[in-house]
Amino acid sequence: MTREHMAHGAGELCEAGHEAYVRALKEGRLRADEADRHPCLRDLGLVRADGRGGPWVHPVAPSVALPRLLHSLASRVAEERERAARLGAAFEPLTGVRVRHQERASPGVCLLEGMSRIDEAIDRAAAGASGELLVIQPGGKRPTALLPQGLGRAQQILDRGGRMRTLYQDTTRYSLAAVAHYAQLDGDVEVRTLDELPQRMFLFDRTVAFIPASRTRPDAALELRNPAVIAHLAATFTLLWQLATPMWPEASRQSSRKGVTPRQQAIAALLTEGLTDTEIAARLGMNVRTARVHIAKLSALLHSRSRAQLGYLIGRSGILDQRR
Repeated sequence: MTREHMAHGAGELCEAGHEAYVRALKEGRLRADEADRHPCLRDLGLVRADGRGGPWVHPVAPSVALPRLLHSLASRVAEERERAARLGAAFEPLTGVRVRHQERASPGVCLLEGMSRIDEAIDRAAAGASGELLVIQPGGKRPTALLPQGLGRAQQILDRGGRMRTLYQDTTRYSLAAVAHYAQLDGDVEVRTLDELPQRMFLFDRTVAFIPASRTRPDAALELRNPAVIAHLAATFTLLWQLATPMWPEASRQSSRKGVTPRQQAIAALLTEGLTDTEIAARLGMNVRTARVHIAKLSALLHSRSRAQLGYLIGRSGILDQRR
């Protein structure tokens, strides 16, 4: 692998590889030895051998390659979500256990209790960060009163030349307060959204992270500095980021297909899992009334007469295939 490719992350198309791929699309082929100099072409499935062992490889059409890559990313994200859920379920009962004759912190992990202590630890991390702030904020629209709290932390990192990347749930796209919040920040800031997200996270310079210590205790958090855990969190964020839709500084339109919006597709997927209206609303960061409005629209669109029939019609309609 060349030094040029070592500088790129796994699963990325480098500039030279991009140029070679464009040329291959125009000419219908590319020399195999040139493809070897750009490993990202083969890693991403953008070229294929001619089957005769000749000196040429042939480009795979973007319309074929992109769905394959997105499906692979979606599968990896689903696996990471399941793993995160298993870890959370395993550790949540342990957070309240009092450990005798030991400190309550282990190497790379510190339990923070109390909102003031959590805020102080996050402020210290922000004061020492200069490269990057990665944020996951589930829960849909953010309460207006909470948005100003993070302005100072984010801006001091941006002032030192760092960047900020934030993931929200799709319902935040309609929050004027959130848009106004990011308009106040000066620097390299981007925001994207997904229909579902894991728990809240702050990751500073890929060195220290903060995550909830319990689903039931908002005043308990874990400060993480273990390199393996940090790498796992950063990789999970990257996978989610690649699947998310841009919201700021320029929002990409979430297009409807066959009259079904992306939000309704997400609701349809959860309906087939047998979730209640309340559970669906919680997963997607919206209120129950909004969830029920979308469910009613799906029922009308698919001419469903009952909840059970709706799940069957969703599977038959191909709505879920549009999300892959």
